Amino acid sequence: RRDVFLTKEQIMNCMLWVPNWDGVIPQPAIYKPRPRWTGKQLISMVIPKEVSLFNGTDSKESAPLKDEGLLIQAGQLMYGLLTKKSVGAAAGGIVHISYNELGPEGAMAFLNGVQQVVTYWLLNNGHSIGIGDTIPDAATIAKVQVHIDEEKAEVARLTAMATANELEALPGMNVRATFENKVSMALNQARDKAGTTTQKSLKDSNNAVTMASSGSKGSSINISQMTALVGQQIVEGKRIPFGFKYRTLPHFTKDDYSPEARGFVENSYLRGLTPSEFFFHAMAGREGLIDTAVKTAETGYIQRRLVKALEDLSARYDGTVRNSLGDIVQFLYGEDGLDAMIIEKQKLGILNMSDSSFEKKYRLDLANP
Repeated sequence: RRDVFLTKEQIMNCMLWVPNWDGVIPQPAIYKPRPRWTGKQLISMVIPKEVSLFNGTDSKESAPLKDEGLLIQAGQLMYGLLTKKSVGAAAGGIVHISYNELGPEGAMAFLNGVQQVVTYWLLNNGHSIGIGDTIPDAATIAKVQVHIDEEKAEVARLTAMATANELEALPGMNVRATFENKVSMALNQARDKAGTTTQKSLKDSNNAVTMASSGSKGSSINISQMTALVGQQIVEGKRIPFGFKYRTLPHFTKDDYSPEARGFVENSYLRGLTPSEFFFHAMAGREGLIDTAVKTAETGYIQRRLVKALEDLSARYDGTVRNSLGDIVQFLYGEDGLDAMIIEKQKLGILNMSDSSFEKKYRLDLANP
């Protein structure tokens, strides 16, 4: 982070964990009133000098100003944060580039170095998440409630239209399916709007946000469910079905198609769920649990059969892929003969450029400079 500054004592202790450190401390980022080093300088000591990397950001605002995106120039971290995207097992990340530039030893040295420095840092500074990280401010709570009320009013309007037989069926659907589709869209919109509102209200220093943005654990959906609202519960791809006669639970009237009667949870985990919301949430959770157990067994068996079928295949010197009998399976490995490990993604902006924008950017007109 840009607000992390280290004293000489701290930087010396951290430097001892940098592998193959030559004993030279880099110039401090701040000289007066006291010398201070940044966290970015520390992590730059571990990044190989051969690595240069740029990851843009979707934000329209300046990336360096908000510390979004990532720019590494000759091993120096200029701006941005190291996340799962840049140090994880992803194509075009630091590990990938280090491997291509320096081989397996270079990639291993980087991974070991980062791990040791970060472990030492966390040993002294720590990282934890508490209930305080999920509490939104009063203005955010009010905005979230407005979003929920708006979409509930939309659902009430759709219900009235369907009851009066005024709802037009969408192509390929009957009126009932159209109603369910439109209601689901409205309720999902409520969840998304509320989630976006709470995301914007939480500070970057919030520990839950830190975990989600770095990619270490959780996601923005988890944060919005803790803070704003849990949202629509889904069982078998639909809203909670009528289990009793014309109702989901005995606590609702018959033929009640309202959001709360069909599994819409408008409370957050922080506020707590009502008994009926809790029951619907348990229904969706049960399905997820069974799904996970079944999928694990199925995918494991599929993989076992696949590996057994492919175990004798190898890429030969003539570029073909053959089995143990010498039968050709592919004339060219992967149909293109390329090793996926050493392919790096490159953006070629000139392909989509118009002639005028290409000239404006690249043409040097000496007569009209």
